[in-house]
Amino acid sequence: MDAPTTTSADDGTPGDGGGWFTPRKPSKGPEDGRITTAPTTQEAPEDGEAPEAPETREAPQAKEALGAREAPRATEAARAPQHQASPPQAQSTAPLISVRQAKPAQKASADALLVQRTMAEIEPVADKVTSYFYALLFTRHPDLRALFPAAMDTQRDRILKALLTAAEHIDHTDVLVAYLRNLGRGHRKYGTQAEHYPAVGECLIGSLSRYASATWDEETEAAWVRTYTTISQIMIDAAAEDEMRAPAWWFAEVVSHDLRTPDIAVVTVRPDQPYPFLAGQYTSLETPWWPRVWRHYSFASAPRPDGLLSFHVKAVPAGWVSNALVHHARPGDILRLGPPTGSMTVDHTTDSGLLCLGGGTGIAPIKALVEDVAEHGRRRPVEVFYGARTDHDLYDIDTMLRLQRSHPWLAVRPVVDQRAQLPDAVREYGPWNEYDAYLSGPPGMIRNGVDALRDIGIPEGRIRHDAVEELVASD
Repeated sequence: MDAPTTTSADDGTPGDGGGWFTPRKPSKGPEDGRITTAPTTQEAPEDGEAPEAPETREAPQAKEALGAREAPRATEAARAPQHQASPPQAQSTAPLISVRQAKPAQKASADALLVQRTMAEIEPVADKVTSYFYALLFTRHPDLRALFPAAMDTQRDRILKALLTAAEHIDHTDVLVAYLRNLGRGHRKYGTQAEHYPAVGECLIGSLSRYASATWDEETEAAWVRTYTTISQIMIDAAAEDEMRAPAWWFAEVVSHDLRTPDIAVVTVRPDQPYPFLAGQYTSLETPWWPRVWRHYSFASAPRPDGLLSFHVKAVPAGWVSNALVHHARPGDILRLGPPTGSMTVDHTTDSGLLCLGGGTGIAPIKALVEDVAEHGRRRPVEVFYGARTDHDLYDIDTMLRLQRSHPWLAVRPVVDQRAQLPDAVREYGPWNEYDAYLSGPPGMIRNGVDALRDIGIPEGRIRHDAVEELVASD
């Protein structure tokens, strides 16, 4: 299942730099009772048409802002191929920060206010900012082009949006540091090095100064420099620490391919070395058919004694990776896996019940959570609402019902309907005030689910999901 959503050894403060965006040396250091109330929303395609090419005017103030090279002239930007003007979805391995997670608890700092002012100005022209950013990056630093896939996809703004979202929430240290450390660790698999961060920072400033011209001044530029330096240093340090204890990626051989429906497959792989993870987490995955194109998939089981990993994959329209995995992958094929990540895990220090909403292939990590509770041997109630548009789409219902028969503390409730939303069914049951809630599925289901659970009195701190970028603008 596509799953877009951590501890820090420091407070994220950058060290003494030797220049603009210059990083310091990395630190070491009832069994089949159907509820006909709610379906999940349609899963979004992975890929799509190439975006428009960037405009070709020179970035104002770019020479001063970048502090090293002149901004590319119009002819240089024009030479950048159109398909290079957008980033691959895979360039961000962590989900963007949920606005709900990052609401300020105190007055915003001066830098945060300046950053937010810039964000407000560029919002109407976000596509142009993105295109120009990549034109700058690829014309000024053509060696970085090799880190990206040959063809860019519709998630072209993901890496830039990740940076901008982090910058906008620079005051929210508790959320931001964990997010950025996760992002820094995940970027190792792309070959990202510490020396690449200054190039990205320079092009970021060049793009912002061009399209936020009404509010851009020396004070704003300085705020962005400080903000980006902090962001990049957290990521660099996290990558350096991770390098001491884990590989940048794992090779994994496909050992079984179970086609459950014409467009859903359960793919099981054997990593080439131990792969530690927790039930409820996810990873990024690359296939040999689409090099440097990575997609997120949740683990469909708790850690197994044999070390095998399973994923539930739905082939979506124009989905390069998902279609390759569903329709082309066979035993013997070799995939690459990024590091495990995600915070939708079970807190085994409490006896709270689990309220789980899984829509479509979002049932995969929910199944893993159920197995995790069973393995820990504690009899805590687990209520699973499994949503789908039709009975046919309940492709893993037999597995879930077998688990229900084996564990009296588990209740599985299939929810099948094309008219409503899965969270509506949850309101008919309960109360849920003694439960921790877990949501996994399409973005619309997660968004509606969070709202529904809050409405029935579940505190936000007990609602867990791996945030998807659509949640960033949901408030």
